[in-house]
Amino acid sequence: MANGQWFPQDWPERIRALADGTLTPVVPKRAATVMLLKDTTAGPVVHMLRRRASMAFAGGAYAYPGGGVDPRDDDHQIRWAGPTRAWWAERLGVDEAEAQAIVCAAVRETYEEAGVLLAGPAPDSVVGDTTGEDWEADRRALVARDVSFAEFLERRGLVLRSDLLGAWTRWITPEFEPRRYDTWFFVAALPEGQRTRNASTEADRTVWIGPAEAAESYDKGELLMMPPTIATLRQLTPYDTAGEALEAAPARDLTPVLARARLDGDEIVLSWPGHDEFTKHIPTGGAPA
Repeated sequence: MANGQWFPQDWPERIRALADGTLTPVVPKRAATVMLLKDTTAGPVVHMLRRRASMAFAGGAYAYPGGGVDPRDDDHQIRWAGPTRAWWAERLGVDEAEAQAIVCAAVRETYEEAGVLLAGPAPDSVVGDTTGEDWEADRRALVARDVSFAEFLERRGLVLRSDLLGAWTRWITPEFEPRRYDTWFFVAALPEGQRTRNASTEADRTVWIGPAEAAESYDKGELLMMPPTIATLRQLTPYDTAGEALEAAPARDLTPVLARARLDGDEIVLSWPGHDEFTKHIPTGGAPA
C-alpha cells in the first residue's frame, strides 16, 4: 500500500454500474464532523478516532468525531451564541433551519464521541467538566436518539456556542457509494477545563496528533484514512495555533467536493476536483492503482 488511502472493494463494480446507467445514486444525508484542535508547545494537534475494524464503512480508518444531522434540530428554537442563524445559513449554503441543525450536529457529535461540549450556561461561557454520571446519562440518551440535541440544551439551560466553530470545507460522498453523506467539516478548539475521551462505540482508539505527523504516517501507509480526512489534515498544517485555524475558517471556500468517475478506454478514472493526489486509474477488471 503506497499510502493509507481507504477504498471499498466494491467501488469498481459500482462505478461501472453508474457509468452504464444501471445504478441510481442515493440521495446523500446531511452530516457534520469536527476537527477538534488544541495547542501544544510543538504546535496544534487534532483529535482523531480510529473506526473499529468491524465497521461496515471505513473500518480501521482514522477520522474525526462526526455523524448525521438530526431533523428534530431543524426548527426547535434554542439559545444561541455567536453568528446568527442567517449568517450560518449563508455560510453553509442552506436555509436557516438546516443551518441550525447542521451546527447542532457538529456540537452534538463532538459531545457524543469525544465528551467535549461547545455550550455553556451563558453566551460567553462553556461548561467545565462533563464526566459526571448525570452528564453521561444525557450523552447516552443523545446517542440512542431518545432526545434531540435541542431538547438536551433546553433541559440543561445551555447556550449553543456557534462562535466556537469555524466551517472549513464540504465533501459529498461519491454518487456510486451505497451510503452517501453531504458533510460539512468544522474546526474548533478544545475549551479550557474540558478533556477528550473515547466515548464512541464506533471507535477502538483515539489520539491527539499533529496534522503534519498524521499526514506523514498516512503517506507511509501507517494510518488509514479516507480522502476528506487526509485532505483536511494537509490543509491544517500551515497553522501554528488552533486560533489561527479558526480565524482562517470564514474565508475558506465551501464549494462541495464531489468525486467524479469516467470511463477512459479500458480504465475507470476516479478523481476529486482540486485534489489530484486521490486520482485513481482502475482497470475495468481490477482494483484501484
